[in-house]
Amino acid sequence: MTIATASVDQNTIRRRGTGLRAYNPDKAFKGYTLFTPLTGKGEVYLLNLEGEVVHQWNLPYSPGLYAYLLPNGNLFYNGKTLDIPPHFPLWAAFKGGVVLEADPKGNIIWEYKHPDHHHDGRRLRNGNTILLAIEKIPQSLIPRIKGGVAGTEADGDIYADVLYEVTPGGEIVWTWHAHEHLDPDIFTITPQDQRHEWTHGNTVGELADGSIIVSFRNISTVVIIDRNTGEIIWTLGDDVLAQQHFPNELANGNILIFDNGAHRRHTALNFSRVIEVNRQTKEIVWQYSDNPPQNFFSSYISGAQRLANGNTLITEGAFGRIFEVTVTGEIVWEYVNPHFAARNLGEKSAVASGEQNSVFRAFRYAPEEVPWL
Repeated sequence: MTIATASVDQNTIRRRGTGLRAYNPDKAFKGYTLFTPLTGKGEVYLLNLEGEVVHQWNLPYSPGLYAYLLPNGNLFYNGKTLDIPPHFPLWAAFKGGVVLEADPKGNIIWEYKHPDHHHDGRRLRNGNTILLAIEKIPQSLIPRIKGGVAGTEADGDIYADVLYEVTPGGEIVWTWHAHEHLDPDIFTITPQDQRHEWTHGNTVGELADGSIIVSFRNISTVVIIDRNTGEIIWTLGDDVLAQQHFPNELANGNILIFDNGAHRRHTALNFSRVIEVNRQTKEIVWQYSDNPPQNFFSSYISGAQRLANGNTLITEGAFGRIFEVTVTGEIVWEYVNPHFAARNLGEKSAVASGEQNSVFRAFRYAPEEVPWL
């Protein structure tokens, strides 16, 4: 049977279908899925398993880049301010500028702005907030930074990440500078990336022991930092990872990582995978990839969350695809973000044009975690 139509949707992702794509009620983890379209103006959606929006926030800042729920049921949101000149052309793609806490009705009950904030900010157990930000590294260090595309520094400068711990009153009480702790002879920029950034952090979080975990995309490295000494006490690098996102600690102490797979050292094939790594041995003890592997690939953004029933919720961010797999890799729920819009990421960005439905991260919450619903 031939299907004829007068008009064919020219957006490949939308043409393949959006919204709820699969649902196995016997195997999916019961709860609600939270996501923020990157092309939105501040909308955050909470879905039931049928793919229906059951709650929505409309915040005064566009996403910079995602939101999650706090233990008290409020929303923690990383937003984007537009009043600061760019550090370099691609800065617009991932800059933030503001973090806030909002109640279920959207009332902002706490807000903090920093012009150099980007990607991630998280609430710590002590009530403070930790932010990813960028800063220029010392000029004397620039000749030692290896890798990247020659001549692509930001007017002769290179930026790296800095962490700030901020009190509810807005006081910075702890600072960590990446350039003071990373060895340029070991941590080199991926050859295809520009040299305006050395590290390009995309995740910061707190571990159960109080240490801080950070993901650096441009050097394909995850580090764990002792918060008391500032020393790096654990690394996983580009012999395993390729431009990864969202390392997060599991209940068993292992680290779950979305390994994007762009520019892998040991294979030319582009594919993504989600890996669970034993923190002590650095052995990969579980992983998910598709079959064939290239069917699952997001070169940037993305994340994965281990659910209470042992399943894993995965965000294939570039294509707005959120799906849940069992421990054996069986897909039991799938949803594709139906919200498309143009996302201007800067004149030199390869992903700057066309309508997109990208999602940075998504999270599933059990009903008892949203008692106000």
